[in-house]
Amino acid sequence: MRKIFLIVLLVGFVAYAGLNLAESVTPYVSIAEARATSNGVQVKGLLDKNFQLAQVGNEFIFSLQDEETGETLRVKFDGIKPDQFDEAYHIVAVGKYAPEDETFHAKKLLIKCPSKYEGQQAR
Repeated sequence: MRKIFLIVLLVGFVAYAGLNLAESVTPYVSIAEARATSNGVQVKGLLDKNFQLAQVGNEFIFSLQDEETGETLRVKFDGIKPDQFDEAYHIVAVGKYAPEDETFHAKKLLIKCPSKYEGQQAR
C-alpha cells in the first residue's frame, strides 16, 4: 500500500513539473507569427528609429522592426524604459499580441547591446 502511494505521488509530481515547464517555455517567433497567435511568445527585432518612444504612466511604448522583412510591431511594456535601451542592438519582447489594439503587450524585455569587446584585436 505504501509503494502505491509513493508511485502515485511521484507520478503526480512529474506531471505537475511537466505542465509548469511547458507553460514557461515561450518560443521565438517573427513579427508576423506573433500577430497570428494568441499564445505567449518572444519577438526579436531592432528598435524602429522612425517611431517616437513614449513613457505613459507605467507603460513604455516603442516599435520593433523585423531585420529581414522590415515589418514593424508596436510594443507596450509594463514598466519604465530599461537602462541601455537606446544603445540596444537587438530587443527581445516577451508577451502576447492583442489584436484589439494591434499592440504587442510585453511583460519582459531583454536588451542586447553591442559588446565592448567587439572589434578589438587579439594582442
